[in-house]
Amino acid sequence: MKGLILVMDGMGDRPLKELNNQTPLQAANTPNMDKMAKEGITGIMDSIAPGIRPGSDTAHLSILGYNPYEVYTGRGPFEASGVGLDVIPGDIAFRCNFSTMDENGIVTDRRAGRIRDGTKDLVETLNKMVIEGYEDVKIIFKESTGHRAVLVLRGEGLSGNISDADPKVEGNAPAKVMPLDDSEKAKKTADLVNKIVMKTYDMIKDHPVNIERINNNLPPANVVIPRGAGEVPDVESFNDKYEVNSACIAETGLIMGIGRFAGMDIIEMEDVTGGVDTNLENIRDTIVDQVNNSEHDFFLINIDGADEAGHDGNTKQKLEFIEKVDKVVMSELLKLEDCYIFLTADHSTPISVKNHTGDPVPILIRGPEVRTDDVEEYNEFATYKGGLCRIRGSDVMNIMLDLMNYSHKFGA
Repeated sequence: MKGLILVMDGMGDRPLKELNNQTPLQAANTPNMDKMAKEGITGIMDSIAPGIRPGSDTAHLSILGYNPYEVYTGRGPFEASGVGLDVIPGDIAFRCNFSTMDENGIVTDRRAGRIRDGTKDLVETLNKMVIEGYEDVKIIFKESTGHRAVLVLRGEGLSGNISDADPKVEGNAPAKVMPLDDSEKAKKTADLVNKIVMKTYDMIKDHPVNIERINNNLPPANVVIPRGAGEVPDVESFNDKYEVNSACIAETGLIMGIGRFAGMDIIEMEDVTGGVDTNLENIRDTIVDQVNNSEHDFFLINIDGADEAGHDGNTKQKLEFIEKVDKVVMSELLKLEDCYIFLTADHSTPISVKNHTGDPVPILIRGPEVRTDDVEEYNEFATYKGGLCRIRGSDVMNIMLDLMNYSHKFGA
């Protein structure tokens, strides 16, 4: 028997007046998700705990049965691992945005118009970077999907205990990175990162990629803004922890990085851009092929577009993306046999907030011999009546392993 956790990133939401006080998931036409709910058991979930606003990273860690308060050191290491960098103990890693900064040092677009192409060429230039006074520190950039990238610092005397350079909103200069403790390591790292931010602008503001973007009336990706610093954590192997053979199917470097740290096999996909424009047909075909033909018996799957639309505050885009996932992906997953499907979101990203919130998310489990309930729709307001009631992310693996008959008895 196989198990599958499918996370619709940021799918949860709050009622919107423009949707007659429905959430995008409620308002969307999702016959296949509704069929799964009718054939399965439902409930709602707090990824970490009630009222806690989880990141995608900490939420996924919790859902996989890890305690994020113990293993999470920052998002950067997961992002770096996810894009294929071999991070090692002592490395300090960051997630980054390619952003747009004007000649006055003001960030005018934190995502550089959600740039899709050209960042690999920008990274090739940035990897020639050397900072005066820090010649002993190796500076490694790597592009991720869209406007995202990673930065790894490798050298002696560094610390991940520093603040972000992200100004959070447009119209401000990059935030000055500060040490979060009194150690010389933190002070050194903060100073280095501040210099790196300004150096990225000097190195790529006149890059051919950006000249072309300016000529096409697009925001140039002329500065890199690091955030989410963290030291590489020590994570127990998921396969050893649960005695399974697992794989990860995901679009984003972050989730692939979590999978790599957990020891999962990463199933590479071509022509998957991430976000609302991602190739759902490719994702669908990869899932079906892996479940039917591979030796893996457990899968972590993440689909990202609803979260992007939520952060952008785009109601129409979020609703339409949910409908597209239902039509393209869920219709085929309904045909899978001898497989338990756990469908959820890692967190809510309400249109009205444009960020993650602690609102619980809908869950369902469909598979052989599941005790069904009376719920016939899959959304935030229908599933709370379901038989799973309200659980935490840390409960998911116990429930799934029990259904798959992989659990060990506790006691005599």
